[in-house]
Amino acid sequence: MSELKQAKSALISVFNKDGLEPIVRKLDDLDITIYSTGGTEKFIRELGVNVIPVEDITSYPSILGGRVKTLHPKVFGGILNRQDNDGDVKELEQYEIPQLDIVIVDLYPFEKTVASGAAEQDIIEKIDIGGISLIRAAAKNFKDVTCVSSVDDYHEFLELLNEKNGETSRADRKRFATKAFNISSHYDSAIFNYFNEENEVNSFKQSELKGKELRYGENPHQKGTFYGDFDNIFDKLHGKELSYNNLLDVDAAVNLMNEFKGEAPTFAILKHNNACGLAQRASIHKAYVDALAGDPVSAFGGILISNVEIDAETAEEIHKLFCEVVIAPSFSEKALEILKGKKNRILLVLKDVELPKNQVRTCLNGVLVQDKDLKTDALEDLNQATENKPTDEELSDMIFASKICKHTKSNTIVLAKNKQLCASGTGQTSRVDALTQSIEKARSFDFNLNGAVMASDAFFPFPDCVEIAGNSGITAVIQPGGSIKDQLSIDYCNKNNIAMVMTGTRHFKH
Repeated sequence: MSELKQAKSALISVFNKDGLEPIVRKLDDLDITIYSTGGTEKFIRELGVNVIPVEDITSYPSILGGRVKTLHPKVFGGILNRQDNDGDVKELEQYEIPQLDIVIVDLYPFEKTVASGAAEQDIIEKIDIGGISLIRAAAKNFKDVTCVSSVDDYHEFLELLNEKNGETSRADRKRFATKAFNISSHYDSAIFNYFNEENEVNSFKQSELKGKELRYGENPHQKGTFYGDFDNIFDKLHGKELSYNNLLDVDAAVNLMNEFKGEAPTFAILKHNNACGLAQRASIHKAYVDALAGDPVSAFGGILISNVEIDAETAEEIHKLFCEVVIAPSFSEKALEILKGKKNRILLVLKDVELPKNQVRTCLNGVLVQDKDLKTDALEDLNQATENKPTDEELSDMIFASKICKHTKSNTIVLAKNKQLCASGTGQTSRVDALTQSIEKARSFDFNLNGAVMASDAFFPFPDCVEIAGNSGITAVIQPGGSIKDQLSIDYCNKNNIAMVMTGTRHFKH
């Protein structure tokens, strides 16, 4: 039997009718018989196009408040019959079942209904039964049936109708079947994850419908793809396409700046997922200038992010620096004009959206899933471990440093003073190395560490770190505590007039 197939009939039953009209009119022009139900039937009829109600096939009306419309042997027989099977063809004739060559069906908006905060009963009613069944049946029988399962595919299907006048190849039908199973599997995953909010069933299901192929992965010889809805989080105003490494840095920047949401103007500069500069000031211009001072060398080619609108004065300063991406909740008109002066500079407006609460990464032949580290150290979490009480300024700087430390690769030490990142030691195999790195870096950029504070992502197993810190002028330390030798560090601090607080919370980031 030829792989080419001329469509003679179509079943249309959709929730979203946007873009449907030109398809209906083209089907009508091609003399393709149209069957439909409920609101879609009414829509087609109002276009002045002939349509046959499904009830005329089944001899049953839509029942149970619309829950049952198409679930009938005459409908599914018309879809699932094998046209190269003599037995199937005879049964169609025997039971007066019409052959259905095209099925255009979408699904109730389950995910949107969940996201809207609707009541449980409203959500349950958006679990599609007939639609998902029609899609699976039509896609399964792609040998004979073309299945159009999403409004996103209407344009491609219309082009196919125009190009081939209702004729399709096996490859055409299989392509649409693949799209259909992508839709159905994603839909089922969303429903499962809604029911499994309490993780009563220990199973991992994640599905993303949108995939964007990137120029390459971390390196040019690696392939890279981003799966997700980037436009849900950002409005991209200018610049080249984001790369794999850009996206990782943007993710790190957004999660870090989320710690300072709603606070005084704060600016951060990141490189390779770590902050190389960060400052909080009375104006965003001053915050940027002081963030850049933290490490003007590493800032070259970095990712910049602000927690408030970027104004023209700040944009003038940023424009002097080569940077890959600038992120802010908004840009002034003049700032945009200035920053667009570099054609490849990526400008992103960060929308006010809730970020995911879990993290997923590949591991061996599977995946690791964990809750995101949503704990932010606050004043009420601090337990004074030393006789020396930290000043209000030191407490403020310690909380500031702890927020940065939480978003820096382990092992890490962060040094801060007057709401400015002086330096950090990142990703070291020993905490002493991380501290030494941060001190040397701070000194290389002429930071005076007298009166600075130190934050550590994990406890000190020995007093060597507080000793090195004290000899460098650091006067206050924030750390989780929990070492069996905590007292050694406490004793050294007491003897050398260093204040130490413990949070009880470790912030490893690997």
